[in-house]
Amino acid sequence: MIRPFTIDDYDAVLALWQTSEGVGLSDADSRESIAGYLARNPGHSFVAEIDGALVGAVLCGHDGRRGYIHHLAVHPDYRRQGIGQNLVTYCLAALREAGIQKCHLFVFGENGNGRAFWQDIGWTERVELVLMSKSTK
Repeated sequence: MIRPFTIDDYDAVLALWQTSEGVGLSDADSRESIAGYLARNPGHSFVAEIDGALVGAVLCGHDGRRGYIHHLAVHPDYRRQGIGQNLVTYCLAALREAGIQKCHLFVFGENGNGRAFWQDIGWTERVELVLMSKSTK
């Protein structure tokens, strides 16, 4: 079952992210930060449950112009069953409903499995772009 991600899911989702290769966590993934993200993007992030156990999660939101997907993870015992793809489908539907026509995501360059997943479900790798970051601290 796929349903909206609520802050009550935070501990289970964080545990999943912490054990998922390719998910990079930072201070921006604190309970407080995720609660703010979910509040700013209601109904855009989702979790997957099987028999009451959380087995997948994804963060999704938008800036009014472009959508963004972060931290898609599926428990290793449940991969290759369409859960990740279904979570993405829910995200894209929520973005479409909000009038967002394009979505971006970030994948670590060395995350070969993650890159292959996204390419397999129709996403295009953009090699002409360079991501730049700066802390606001």
